[in-house]
Amino acid sequence: MPREQALNRGCEQAMDKLESTIGYTFSDRTLLRRAMTHSSYSNESGERNHHLLCNERLEFLGDSVLSLAVSRYLFATYPQEGEGTLTNMRKDVVCAEALARYARTLRIGDCLYLGNGEELSGGRNKENILADAFEALLAAIYLDDGHSMEFLRVFLLGLMKEELAACERSRGGDYKTRLQQLVQQDGKEVLSYAVVSEAGPDHDKVFEVCAMLNSNPIGKGRGHSKREAEQAAAKEALALFGVSDDE
Repeated sequence: MPREQALNRGCEQAMDKLESTIGYTFSDRTLLRRAMTHSSYSNESGERNHHLLCNERLEFLGDSVLSLAVSRYLFATYPQEGEGTLTNMRKDVVCAEALARYARTLRIGDCLYLGNGEELSGGRNKENILADAFEALLAAIYLDDGHSMEFLRVFLLGLMKEELAACERSRGGDYKTRLQQLVQQDGKEVLSYAVVSEAGPDHDKVFEVCAMLNSNPIGKGRGHSKREAEQAAAKEALALFGVSDDE
């Protein structure tokens, strides 16, 4: 079977499963296909306007849709928090690492139309490609659903529950910032974080991170994201320096 036929068949079947997983059936299936089309595929099409045939425009819109949905949730859930705290919480939930993790949970990689070169280089599991496709998917749903945010709101809150819970756990306890402030008092020390190990499937990885002061390990932490593991490592380092949660 030629590559094009095999790709179409595989992507169509994967998109059927994606619709089933998210609980939404597209009225205009072309929106979903466009959301799953990477620029490497449209570039190979030879079409004059190939830049309009990929998911980049949808990704642009999806970024705003995602930001609005998360911002509304955080604004309503944390009425006593200031703009700075809310911005940092939103950043953690919508960073590329987190978006790629959501995409892997939905198996978006199986749905992607990729150019031959990108396919061979492992594009279906690249963080930036998955993150962009996830945002494009949100835009496709938004347009197909008549610009309504209701389905997206429920869908996203369910998908992001672990990330939102991690934000709640670290709220008022930004251990990385507190450790950085402590280290900066000397002015000569260099604080860094190194990933020690990764374990588990792509959709449920566990990271172990070590906090380093110059070349010396001062704390280790584990989490389902690098950010969460870094926070845990910073918390352990603060305890090493005798800094409690109350300080």
